[in-house]
Amino acid sequence: MEKTAVVTMAATIAQRIDALDWPGIEQDLDLYGCAAVPQLVAQSECDALTALYARDDLFRSRVVMARHGFGRGEYKYFDYPLPDMIGQLRTAMYPHLVPVANRWNEAMGIDVRYPPKHADFIERCHDAGQVRPTPLILQYGEGDYNCLHQDLYGEHVFPLQVAILLSEPGRDFTGGEFVMTEQRPRMQSRAEVVPLAKGDAVVFTVNSRPVEGTRGPYRVKLRHGVSRLRSGRRYTVGVIFHDAL
Repeated sequence: MEKTAVVTMAATIAQRIDALDWPGIEQDLDLYGCAAVPQLVAQSECDALTALYARDDLFRSRVVMARHGFGRGEYKYFDYPLPDMIGQLRTAMYPHLVPVANRWNEAMGIDVRYPPKHADFIERCHDAGQVRPTPLILQYGEGDYNCLHQDLYGEHVFPLQVAILLSEPGRDFTGGEFVMTEQRPRMQSRAEVVPLAKGDAVVFTVNSRPVEGTRGPYRVKLRHGVSRLRSGRRYTVGVIFHDAL
């Protein structure tokens, strides 16, 4: 009975992801380096994912941000095997993002190309010693924030990742906006704030992306973070497609 439920859920997630407006997502990624995906996860699924945070047996490590100068708040990295929904989100979203990742690398003169299936990319990571899973849940309370950063973790980096908001702005918390900055050569940095509702996701650049200039494409670097929470508690799932050293 349990096995059937898992298979049904997996098919539902895969079908949901396949039905997304991928041309529109790709266009936003090209223009802004990020793309919002409304209601990727149902309200009940958000609550179920949030409840996992109390399950220490599911995680390989806990990070208190203030101890490392990362900001305030904390997060936990899932261990393998990943919870079914997290694993299926990772597996189902990856192949839709591979064409963007490969096209961006070609435009930036980067030789690396990514295989169509996530399992093959994970095998590449593991062969290089990057064997620790990177999907995580982040927890913020009043006054907490996440400094601008990049989630790199090793030589093999997939250039896009996904964050899913599990809490409801205005009800569960205030403040706590998802923020990105884009550092452009010989120009001031550009900021992007992505408004999200509970269950919304944002697909965004991990490190660099190409921007079309008068002399062809050039490379810009992006960082992401979360602004200070004014009140309440905020949970987010992060889906990172490469593993860590």
